[in-house]
Amino acid sequence: MQSKILVVDDEPGIRSLIMAYLQKEGYDLREAADGPTAIKLTQTFKPDLIILDIMLPGMDGLEVLSLIRQHSDPYIIFLTAKTEETDKIVGLTLGGDDYVTKPFSPRELTARVKSALRREQRKPEKQSIITSEHIRLDMNSRQIWVEGNLLDFTQVEFDILHTFMLHHHQVLSREQLLEHVWGYEFYGETRTVDVHVGHIRKKLGDRFISTIRGVGYRFDD
Repeated sequence: MQSKILVVDDEPGIRSLIMAYLQKEGYDLREAADGPTAIKLTQTFKPDLIILDIMLPGMDGLEVLSLIRQHSDPYIIFLTAKTEETDKIVGLTLGGDDYVTKPFSPRELTARVKSALRREQRKPEKQSIITSEHIRLDMNSRQIWVEGNLLDFTQVEFDILHTFMLHHHQVLSREQLLEHVWGYEFYGETRTVDVHVGHIRKKLGDRFISTIRGVGYRFDD
């Protein structure tokens, strides 16, 4: 079954470039030049992944993301011309999964897309239920219960917690988490991990994930 991808950018040349590279991979593609069209296509086309430019005219990409997350949970890769770290963090904080800074390599973007879709389509592992003292994680339904309460996690947050639980009591570096969860080397962008781990801590509470200064994180339950 073809994966569905929506490309959202107000520049026709950028949309055409991205679409040309993704067509070679056999994906089912749609495109949008503005926020309202993107939101409508998200509801009708139901993409598995969205490449979303932040700097859209009128309704910007962050507002589009906020509205999309109200009714669906596709994997979101932001395109941004902004290089300030705070701008990137805002996108991740609002629910983005990854980002690519313009100007970008179409091959790198395609690799990110393929990696994300492979991860989402991966068959459940033999150990489909993973439990610790207070947490139960179901790989088949991709649901997480904490002390019996079902909590809402994004795709990336689920995969990070899954990685932590598979490496219980072990210290994982940010680079290791990037490789396990995103499936590629993301040199110099370890702040991405910090933002998503911060989201998980807010949902779980601070007692489960410890920061090991200068190294990374450790999950204990």
